Amino acid sequence: MLRMLASEIAAVTGGVLQGADVEVTGSVETDSRLVTPGGVFFAMPGEVTDGHRFIGTAIEAGAALIVAERPIEHDVPHILVDQGVVALGALAAEVIRLVRERGELTVIGITGSNGKTTTKNMLQAILEQHGPTVSPVKSFNNEVGAPMTMLRIDEATRYLVLEMGASVEGDIARLTAMAHPDLGVVLKVGLAHAGEFGGVEATTRAKTEMVADLGEDDVAVLNRDDERVAGMAAATRARVAWFGTDPGAADEPTAVWADGVDSTLEGTVATVHRGGEQWPLRMRILGEHHVMNALAALTVADALGIELAGAIDALAHLERAERGRMELLEPGGGVTVINDAYNASPDSTAAALRSLAHMTRQAGRRSIAVLGEMAELGPHAVEEHDRLGRLAVRVRIDRLVVVGEGAKAIHDAAELESSFGQETTWVATADEAEALLRGELVEGDVVLFKSSNVSGLQALAERIGGR
Repeated sequence: MLRMLASEIAAVTGGVLQGADVEVTGSVETDSRLVTPGGVFFAMPGEVTDGHRFIGTAIEAGAALIVAERPIEHDVPHILVDQGVVALGALAAEVIRLVRERGELTVIGITGSNGKTTTKNMLQAILEQHGPTVSPVKSFNNEVGAPMTMLRIDEATRYLVLEMGASVEGDIARLTAMAHPDLGVVLKVGLAHAGEFGGVEATTRAKTEMVADLGEDDVAVLNRDDERVAGMAAATRARVAWFGTDPGAADEPTAVWADGVDSTLEGTVATVHRGGEQWPLRMRILGEHHVMNALAALTVADALGIELAGAIDALAHLERAERGRMELLEPGGGVTVINDAYNASPDSTAAALRSLAHMTRQAGRRSIAVLGEMAELGPHAVEEHDRLGRLAVRVRIDRLVVVGEGAKAIHDAAELESSFGQETTWVATADEAEALLRGELVEGDVVLFKSSNVSGLQALAERIGGR
């Protein structure tokens, strides 16, 4: 973070400074275990514990300043604020303002029901070749994680890439107001978090918030293949840059689009077009659906004046989308594990199943899908799990293992669909799934693990995958 005086931070956050007006020279943290000498510790109540309990630990680690919501017992400079999360956002907005004033910062915001983290990683790989780039750790995209990413920049930062997630309408608008993106990317509108939003139409309104707040000099990077995202062009004052695989994208002279998409267990290929030019795209990342994320990243690069040939080369060297996202593991014995169990939505799970079926048919290998619950679907949960069970049959997945009560509708639907019953098994726990798999896996099997993180299948995938 920028060097700032405690009094300056107090003024920005609307807090009251107690103690010396020290200069902050380290990072801002909400986890006391990450505090470094000269840094700031924000003590905030959370879902699991209360950060105020760890103020002593933060001070021992060298925190120069504490921001807290109630008086503290320790004799250290501290700022009392009404709401820590609001204060954190206010400080992040001020740091972005100061860096824009002092440097050459460009901010890219990414939202969408699926693909934010993969697109962020792709942009990091492209942009870091052209200047110091800051992007989120893992999937830090909420009211705490996004400001924490913003606070990692300094005067030297050239590009700031942000994921903008939401639990309710208004969340993305608040993050946009903090960061004021120069480019706003919308990837897809689907049923991820539909239970929280109350339906896909509310999700669409939430994802529109970012592009609606872009200015005339900004760029809205929109997915032409998704009709809900394409409709956002009418809601923004910004210049629209399109990406997609729909043949109609070729009619847009500045669109970045692709055809010839294919995926194998060695990676994913496509041909990228813009205007009358074209380039081969070869990525190590598995899954045809990741071509859309690559197109979004390439469209941002193009809008920034970065040569597409070099940007495509950067993607070719990216080893994986992210840990737990279509991650290839080779435990030995001729078995291949695809760990995609960090997160799941109906759209991303369907795409993963189609990719598994396609890749294994090409390779002449047996496909096994281990599926857990897709969380946060609300009243859509049973219907969407049912739909995926039927899809697994229709794309001809060879073996289906369903884990957990929340995912049982996948198994039930697959069992009812045609003659697939003998090839699907439901188990209650990940431990039961592990015992079943270790007894069944043979040379040549390709095993996909896909679920929301709450299901615990990511750890199982890593055990089976030999990590």
